[in-house]
Amino acid sequence: MTPEHLRDAAGLAAVFGFFAMAWFGWAQEKPPASWLWPLRIGSILSGLTAIGGGLLLWRHWSDGTVFDGGTGAAFGIVVGIEFAAAGLGAGLLAWRGHAELISAWIAFVVGVHLFPVAVLLEIPAVHVTAALITAAAIAAVPIAKSKSLTVSAVVGALTGPILLVSAALSLIDALTR
Repeated sequence: MTPEHLRDAAGLAAVFGFFAMAWFGWAQEKPPASWLWPLRIGSILSGLTAIGGGLLLWRHWSDGTVFDGGTGAAFGIVVGIEFAAAGLGAGLLAWRGHAELISAWIAFVVGVHLFPVAVLLEIPAVHVTAALITAAAIAAVPIAKSKSLTVSAVVGALTGPILLVSAALSLIDALTR
């Protein structure tokens, strides 16, 4: 992922690892039985990656970072917009009787919000993660319908590995500096 600062690489590993674990968990809502062990293993590996990134982040907390007053404020605005869009869209989907699409909507919002995050954090590789998650969110619904699967199982099974690989690459980057 190669952010300029080790602390930022470690933080990315911690955050992406944590959310990969969450997506692997969401995928466990009525998946095919053959998916259970790979999803569980993905959850465990994601958790370990998050812990590794978190410990390294803690160890290098006083090191340099791309975050300053302006970056922090802009990041907060982007995340605030993400949460508002995710929450409003999820509420609207539930109200309209399409709660099964909430996971795809959340993944779509996450993917789209990572584009400005990549710019703010000055980590161009995050654009790849953003594009893959956005594509996974869009593809999940027709895939789920064509295979008679739950959307959450498909979107989680696609998004979890994307975030896990991104987290692992960030952790390797941080550890090899």
